[in-house]
Amino acid sequence: MSNHLHQAGSKFLKLLGRHSDLIMDAYLSGSVNETEVDPKAIEKLSKANVLWRPDVEQELRLTGTVRSMLENALSDERNRQIDANSGSALATIKTLANHYKEARHNVDHAAAEAYLNDLNEHVYAFTESLAYSTRVLWSRINNEFGYVGTINAKIRENELAQSQVTELLNGLEMFQFDELTEIAGDIRELRKLMVTTLQEALSQSIEELSLVQSRLLELLGRFRHIQGRTRLLKGWLLHQDMHPEYSPESHASHKTVPSLFNHAAAILKPAAVDVRNTLHETELMQLVAKVKSFSDRPQTQTAHEDLSITLEDTVAFDITESQLKLDVDQYFCDVIDSGVRQSALEYLRAQDLNWDAESWIYQVIGGYEGLPEEQKHFFELEPLGESHPIYNGNFIIKDVELWLA
Repeated sequence: MSNHLHQAGSKFLKLLGRHSDLIMDAYLSGSVNETEVDPKAIEKLSKANVLWRPDVEQELRLTGTVRSMLENALSDERNRQIDANSGSALATIKTLANHYKEARHNVDHAAAEAYLNDLNEHVYAFTESLAYSTRVLWSRINNEFGYVGTINAKIRENELAQSQVTELLNGLEMFQFDELTEIAGDIRELRKLMVTTLQEALSQSIEELSLVQSRLLELLGRFRHIQGRTRLLKGWLLHQDMHPEYSPESHASHKTVPSLFNHAAAILKPAAVDVRNTLHETELMQLVAKVKSFSDRPQTQTAHEDLSITLEDTVAFDITESQLKLDVDQYFCDVIDSGVRQSALEYLRAQDLNWDAESWIYQVIGGYEGLPEEQKHFFELEPLGESHPIYNGNFIIKDVELWLA
């Protein structure tokens, strides 16, 4: 079987090589001039599905397959088109995946292998088609649609490319990977093809198409700017042709000078003091006399005072701790002596200490947190309170209890 295919393929390629001039003439002109071509060559190419006639009254043309092959091989941007039909590819991939699962379930290894090969071909053909479409779009953008000659044609090509990008993005939205994951199940081959490969290709394509879309919008703005200037220039030339005797009037004689012509240089230069001009000496002296003298300011007398320094012995002093901290330390000592769990507020009332309850609780918590780690693990501190009724996550501390661990 493979030998027969090899022979048929070699024969077809040799046929293309023998009639390469005829095929390229048909590709460039769009049709075949049958009066200048050997009828036997036309008959052979028609039987090989290289040429076809759309209608009885129409001329012979290249088939779409051969034209696409030449467009891809020659990188011809004039005729290369984008396939935005993602729905058909998705349906084919789902169908082949279900065929493969059924054949595998029925232990039909030959059919399963055939379906898996077809699925491989369709998945990678689809990913290659996405990459090809992106390359075509970038190629058109990089040469700024140079294969057309006018600004209007460039704008039409730009709008066509934008519609193709939109169709591609809309088609890629149909791929729901949770559905594809469910179809693939736990079969490693299907998960690799339908989830991993497709997801990577689609993510890259969506990112590239977003950049393409922004670049197309930028190009369209520039084309329309050029188009506006071209229309203005053409309108002026048309006005000149229709009114050859027209000559612009003197704008300086108008009551209101247009801002376009009102750019005359300033008559007077910016004012500046010339201290070297002797004619201005009197005026400058009067201005200087009005300046307030620095001598009117009170001067400090410390500049000339005798600043003698006497070195004496340093006096030792102690930092007196606050009474609140001392009371908290006594509270900790009472807990150690009694070994009983004690409430901070109950201790405050029992000792009749003259401290605000909130300040006392803050100091107790600060005293506990300020203990060294080797002493802190001897105590346990538990805040007592309730959660805020409105604001979730806020805990209002009303009292704390301290005891030995």
